[in-house]
Amino acid sequence: MSLSVLLAASPSPEPAGSLGEAAEQAGNAAGWVEQNWSTWLSTGLRILLIVAVAITLRYLIRRALTNLIDRMNRSAQAVEGTALGGLLVNAERRRQRSEAIGSVLRSVASFLIMGTAALMILGAFKINLAPLLASAGVAGVALGFGARNLVTDFLSGVFMILEDQYGVGDTVDAGVASGEVIEVGLRVTKLRGDNGEIWYVRNGEVKRIGNLSQGWSTAGVDVTVRPTEDLEQVRKAITAAADTMSEEEPWSERLWGPVEVLGLDAVLLDSMTVRVTAKTMPGKSIGVERELRWRIKQALDEAGIRMIGPAPLATEGESTADPTAAMAAPSAYASATSPQSLATSPIPPPANLNK
Repeated sequence: MSLSVLLAASPSPEPAGSLGEAAEQAGNAAGWVEQNWSTWLSTGLRILLIVAVAITLRYLIRRALTNLIDRMNRSAQAVEGTALGGLLVNAERRRQRSEAIGSVLRSVASFLIMGTAALMILGAFKINLAPLLASAGVAGVALGFGARNLVTDFLSGVFMILEDQYGVGDTVDAGVASGEVIEVGLRVTKLRGDNGEIWYVRNGEVKRIGNLSQGWSTAGVDVTVRPTEDLEQVRKAITAAADTMSEEEPWSERLWGPVEVLGLDAVLLDSMTVRVTAKTMPGKSIGVERELRWRIKQALDEAGIRMIGPAPLATEGESTADPTAAMAAPSAYASATSPQSLATSPIPPPANLNK
């Protein structure tokens, strides 16, 4: 083996300067770590403490809100089967309302707690929060101007739920649309119309709400009879029909009060109208009115009392005889002394024409 090959295979000695630089860098790194490890440890412990407190506080607040909502639902179920429960909101609707309120409150609490914790963590890293907060303020103002309709819808939806203006299953008149409520959201309320169409109504656009399913409804029936009928017999027949109806199912549940004969609502030469009303379950007034008309008609027929109605309208294709059709129109020529007749009479010849 030649000397050149041995020299090429033998390792070349490293320069002494590289080892010294490595040792110096390692010493500097160890010194830097030794100087800052306490700061890192305190910052890490502070961040862990912030996260632990935020998670614990969020859990406690959400649990307290959940317990409060459960207590509200239990109190609603306690009076559901009583007489007072019929005048209050039913348990299922109250549960939906309380769940919606609880969801909003839990979301707001989580946002506030976790947002505050995030800002505190950024502060622990020695990050200047002033530019960040200023940028967030400007962005919030811009978002408020650009999405003011969205903010209005959201706030209106929150207050509608808090005030229990309507709920799922209610029949409402929102001004812009009317129908049965099928979904209540924080931004949009869905209504199903009478023909099956679905209306999407923005909560911020609703200026007034007419709830036809809250509390109780009123069923009104007008009974028109001949003016020669005995009013006392009419009252007895209506009262008997109403008493029989109130004792049968399901009308005994839908009627929340006795059927009242208020008296004469109108008196004409050829008819008189008796007004009958009853307090009913919300949303059941139309069905009660139809059944009440049916039973009143049967009772009046059995008592020999005849009901009458307005004069029938002439159907299309039928012509009514005009009594003045054979009469000639008035004419100025019918009178011999009228100026028109005198103007059209022949001119007599002059008297001296034959002379």
